Amino acid sequence: MTNIFKKVYHISAFFWYAFIIQCIYAKGETDLPPGLFVYGGPWKYLTFLNLVLQMVFFGLGSLNDLQPVGKDSKKSSLSLCKDLLFSVFVFPVGVFVVLLFWLIYTYDRQLVYPASLDTIFPSWLNHAMHTGVLPILLGEILLEPHYYPKTKHGLSALGLVGLAYLGWVIWVYQTVGVWVYPILGMFSSAGLTVFFFHNMLVVSLLYLLGQTLNQKVWGRDHPGINRT
Repeated sequence: MTNIFKKVYHISAFFWYAFIIQCIYAKGETDLPPGLFVYGGPWKYLTFLNLVLQMVFFGLGSLNDLQPVGKDSKKSSLSLCKDLLFSVFVFPVGVFVVLLFWLIYTYDRQLVYPASLDTIFPSWLNHAMHTGVLPILLGEILLEPHYYPKTKHGLSALGLVGLAYLGWVIWVYQTVGVWVYPILGMFSSAGLTVFFFHNMLVVSLLYLLGQTLNQKVWGRDHPGINRT
């Protein structure tokens, strides 16, 4: 019964995220405020990249569920790839998107999600992008144990991806003169540096949070989460 539920959970989450991504693309340029998707389209927004990341993970999870269960506890390459994707990127980035979005939204929504978007993206879609991600991730932690690499390796990989996204954001600004998020225009160069490093610190702490939750739920010595 547990395996059946896991299969249903993974495939449902995969199609849910695929549906959300399709809804975003279906809006088209004609329905969007001028400049919203200029240069890079939705691919410059961390929210959208996170949706793609979540979809890929649950797609891999669905494929892994189709594999026959081996007699030993050794994980397959696909299973290890799926677990590493979840531990290093999917959980910390997913939770970060939810926390940062609602913190800024509560302070001043114009800095991250202008009111003009309410007529384009319905409330349910906003929550699908920025709220529903969290309970789905927590459900995944409760569903099965996940392998975590050595902490220094996981944080290093997360940091490299964070720098890559920072480079992409700066590239977009240098190319079209528009910040991906209005809040970035409020900072000086020094302020932006502090802001980005602060965000990386938060993401790193969320990585450690995911690692801790994984161990608390499944036990530090569970064969599925042992680190090498």
